[in-house]
Amino acid sequence: MNTQEVANRLVELCRIGENMQAINELYDQNITSKEMPGAPNPVVTGKDAVTKKSQDWYTTVEEFHGSQISDPIVADTHFSCTMKMDCTFKEQGRMEIEELCVYQVNNGKITEEQFFYNMPS
Repeated sequence: MNTQEVANRLVELCRIGENMQAINELYDQNITSKEMPGAPNPVVTGKDAVTKKSQDWYTTVEEFHGSQISDPIVADTHFSCTMKMDCTFKEQGRMEIEELCVYQVNNGKITEEQFFYNMPS
């Protein structure tokens, strides 16, 4: 798959709530995932570690109230999209989260992801 096809598939899966399937299907074994400084596990490398990071995040959520993802913007081997989530967290209550997500694609797989958002105070 080229970058546009990977981007379209990621958005398609996220829109139907299959974010973990997106990791399984689209991520390279040596993926690097970068969160904002100060976040737990700000840099994680490897598909298994990224999968665990995502699973750990889902365990902090008590209830999902809604989410949306924009259409991707593609430039060569990179694409970006925005994600919005409305969640009630077990320890922090209800929050609306908005982030910019930037991905790099090599050989038909996502090899790097980075998320930009405001850290909760």
